[in-house]
Amino acid sequence: MINIYLNLFYSEKIKLDKIQIFDTTLRDGEQVPGCKLNKNQKIFLAKQLNNLGVDIIEAGFPVSSPGDFESVNEISKQIQGPIICGLSRAVKKDIDIAAEALKPAKRKRIHTGIGTSDTHIKYKFNSTREKIIERGVSAVKYAKKYIHDVEFYAEDAGRTDNIFLAKVCEAMINAGATVLNIPDTTGYCLPEEYGNKIKFLVENVPSIHKATISCHCHNDLGLATANSISAVVNGARQIECTINGIGERAGNTSLEEVVMIMKQHRTLGFKTDINSELLSKTSMMVSESMGMVVQANKAIVGSNAFSHSSGIHQDGVIKNRETYEIINPKDVGVDTSSIVLTARSGRAALAYRVKSIGVNLSKDQLDLVYKTFLGYADKKKEIIDTDIPQILKASGIS
Repeated sequence: MINIYLNLFYSEKIKLDKIQIFDTTLRDGEQVPGCKLNKNQKIFLAKQLNNLGVDIIEAGFPVSSPGDFESVNEISKQIQGPIICGLSRAVKKDIDIAAEALKPAKRKRIHTGIGTSDTHIKYKFNSTREKIIERGVSAVKYAKKYIHDVEFYAEDAGRTDNIFLAKVCEAMINAGATVLNIPDTTGYCLPEEYGNKIKFLVENVPSIHKATISCHCHNDLGLATANSISAVVNGARQIECTINGIGERAGNTSLEEVVMIMKQHRTLGFKTDINSELLSKTSMMVSESMGMVVQANKAIVGSNAFSHSSGIHQDGVIKNRETYEIINPKDVGVDTSSIVLTARSGRAALAYRVKSIGVNLSKDQLDLVYKTFLGYADKKKEIIDTDIPQILKASGIS
């Protein structure tokens, strides 16, 4: 009976709290040195992001180059599901070109903004807080002439004074902004600090109910995912992220991480429309297109994410996968867990792998083969299936 009530509780919470996934792989993710995508590659990946179920695709920064303009324009023609978004600075020319690139899109958004931290205002713009608000308001109003859906980014919001940031947000909503992006541009914030910033805006911006709060976190201190989850817990309803966490410097919030956190921790009360079974495939497609290898120990999509080499872990997983895996590999598009044979592996793992090639060993045979196995394993980093017949033969078992 308790489980029935819990399931009803979770279902109600999920229905109430849909989190929009704003994918910026093709814009912020592409800013990684050496990872430039051509138009055809961008279209190829945009189609996969559509299949994946993202809500918004930030297709590029149209004013930055003719190639980026063409990519955004072509994606706007070919992708009909998600909102297609184009980035701009708070500059009329940027906005004009973004609007032109987005013309064919069925659903479209202009993403414009300006730096709001004292560091940006003083050193980047040589300006004042008042003038920054004026420029932001002017940009939002100008973008609204083209497109209803306008997102405003307060660059370096992570280091922006909360009281001033609230004034910025109120001004932008009054100017017509539909989404407020609160970026931790430098990856500076701690999760509690960033969550409290979102909470402060929810509680202190009078017209906040008229806009969606979005989080856009960078990973300079390895906190992008934690900060994004803290943001939604405190009132954000859009997460800006990239496949494999790629992006400027140390990268952006990892899409696959935030999606699976919300899926696994149902008590948070959030859901997304992402088809998680396509995460592994999408990760590989982005990696291959950009020529950027995913680190083996990357959460969710790394090659070792569901691999086990310690004997204690292997024994547990063989008995029951959930002893050491909180995610079913199939949920992210991986066929099965991997039992990797190394010198740290135990008898259970060896017997499991030997059985997988059609050989059943008695306890005495396993003891004999295990001694031979350790000799091989000490010489090699990993024992693969083609090594096993040699080990059996060397142990006198044919």
